[in-house]
Amino acid sequence: MVQHYDPYNFSPKNSLGYLLKTNHQLMHECADRVFANHEMTFMQWLALVKLKDGVADTASDLCRSMSHDNGAITRMLDHLEGRGFVERERSQQDRRVVKLRITDAGRAELAELTPPFIENLNKALEPFSAAEFAELNRLLGKLKTCFEQVTASAEEKL
Repeated sequence: MVQHYDPYNFSPKNSLGYLLKTNHQLMHECADRVFANHEMTFMQWLALVKLKDGVADTASDLCRSMSHDNGAITRMLDHLEGRGFVERERSQQDRRVVKLRITDAGRAELAELTPPFIENLNKALEPFSAAEFAELNRLLGKLKTCFEQVTASAEEKL
């Protein structure tokens, strides 16, 4: 087995976790600047994207997919619903479940804000060639699969 880290000279500044977390934070800051002149945050935009794409259809789904707590997601949904971008509807199959639906106004807001977000993202990624970007995505996908397998294996042992 390849040992990528040495416990005796490990430095957090060069660790995968530090680099991923730092890049994640910087990406959010970069995205927040795009939305600064609009009445929407990057996280609100992302929630609308997840609803539109069917990645989530309940507040619990959004909590899991966005790694946020229930309170933060509820406040965000209250705001999005107040602006007419999201509708809540109690499930007919299970009255305890509240389904979320993006409205036409929410879709229109996404249509307006997505192009400047994508432009900003592409600008940040300009130094990458197409091949480098494809390789980065491939490696990050492989890393995700590795962590999913480790997690599944650990859960099986419980």
